[in-house]
Amino acid sequence: MKSRALRRAAVVAAVASTSALVLAGCSGGGGSASGDGEITLPIATFNDFGYTDALLQEYMDAHPNVKIVHNKAATSNEARENYFQKLGKTGLADIEAIEVDWLPEVMEYADLLAPVPEDLKSRWLDYKVEAATSPEGNLVGYGTDIGPEGVCYRSDLFAAAGLPTDREEVAQLLQGDWSTYFAVGDQYVAATGKAFFDSAGGTYQGAINQVEAAYEDPDTGEIIATSNPEVKEIYDEVLQASATQSAHLGQWSDDWFAGLSNGAFATMLCPGWMLGVIEGNAPDVTGWDIANVFPGGAGNWGGSYLTVPANGANVEAAQELADWLTDPETQVKAFENAGTFPSQTEALEADALLSSTNAYFNDAPVGEMLSERAQAVEVSPYKGTFYFQINDAMQKALTRVEDGTQDAASSWQQWATEVDALS
Repeated sequence: MKSRALRRAAVVAAVASTSALVLAGCSGGGGSASGDGEITLPIATFNDFGYTDALLQEYMDAHPNVKIVHNKAATSNEARENYFQKLGKTGLADIEAIEVDWLPEVMEYADLLAPVPEDLKSRWLDYKVEAATSPEGNLVGYGTDIGPEGVCYRSDLFAAAGLPTDREEVAQLLQGDWSTYFAVGDQYVAATGKAFFDSAGGTYQGAINQVEAAYEDPDTGEIIATSNPEVKEIYDEVLQASATQSAHLGQWSDDWFAGLSNGAFATMLCPGWMLGVIEGNAPDVTGWDIANVFPGGAGNWGGSYLTVPANGANVEAAQELADWLTDPETQVKAFENAGTFPSQTEALEADALLSSTNAYFNDAPVGEMLSERAQAVEVSPYKGTFYFQINDAMQKALTRVEDGTQDAASSWQQWATEVDALS
C-alpha cells in the first residue's frame, strides 16, 4: 500500500513539473488526423490485437498526413511494466493498449488519461463501459475485445489417440466439468504417452475466471485469496492433472510457441484472441480446430482497451485513431485477422461477424461459435486493485511446481506469503 501511494505521488509530481495540462479532457498538443500537418502516431499493443499492417494502412490512406508506428510488446507483462513506469511522465505511445486485468490499477490514474468522447459511450457492452469509467464519469478506455472461450485441439493428434476428431463430436466428448476435461486427458495420455494440455498456468486461468470473487471481496476490498477454498481447490486439481497431462510449457515462452507447431500438446483453452496466436506461430500445421465447448460451462478470458495518455504529443489525433480502431466495422476486421472478439454491440449483430469462418481452423464457424460461447458466460469475475499482482504471483507459483523448483505445498505457501504482503 505504501509503495502504491509513493508511486502515485511520483507520477502526479512528474506531471505537475513537466506540464501545465488540465488532465481530464485536455489535448497534450499536436493536430488532428484530418488536418494538414504531418503527424506520427505511435501505438503500443501486445500479443495480437488484429491490427495488421494492411489494416493500419487503410487509416493512413484515408489520412495522408498521418504515419502510424505500431510497437508490439512480446507479452502483456512487459507492456504493463512499461505502462505504469511511464504513465504521467514521458515515453508512452500516443495510444497504449491495456489488458482488462490491469484495469483496477489503471483506474487509480484515470485523471492521467484523455477521456473517450461522450458520443462514443453507447458503442460498447455496458459492462465494458462501466469497468473503464472513473468516479467522475469519464470513460478512459476504448474497448477492443472480449474473450469468450472454446477448446482448441489438434485433430491429427486426437486421431492418433483414437479420440473423435469432428468438432461437434469433440464438443460432446468434453461436455461437462473440469473433471471431464481431465478424464479425457487421462485417455489421451494413456493412448499416446504425450501431453494433453499446454500448461498448468493457462488451464488454471480458465478455471479461476469462473469464480465470481476469487481474490478480493467486492464489498470490502479485503484480500481473501489465500483463505478462499475455491482457489485452493482449483490449484490442487490443476496441479494433480498437470503431473501427467501438462507439457509444462509456460505460455508465451519460446518452447510454448514452438509447441503450437511441434505437437507438444493436443489441447489448449482458447479465447478468440488466441486463434491468431496459434495460426501466426504454427502456420504450416493443418490439424488445429476449435470445439464449441468449455469445461464447467463457459468462460471469458481477457479483453482489452486502448487508452490515450493525456500528456501525449498528439492527443486529438490519437483519439481519432482510437475511435476508428474500435468502431464496429474495424473491430470485425480485427476479429477476422486475429480472432479478437468484438465488444461493440453493433458488431455482435453484424452478418460479417456471425458468418465468419476460419480457414486455418478447418473452416470452423468461429463467429457463430464464439457468439454462443459469449452468451453462455454467466460469471463476470470481480477484479479488484490487487487482482493482477495476486494472479501473476499464482502463475509463478504454478510454474515453480511444473519446472520442479518446488512442490505444490511449498509453492502455495510462498504464494500465500507474497499475497499477505500486499495487504
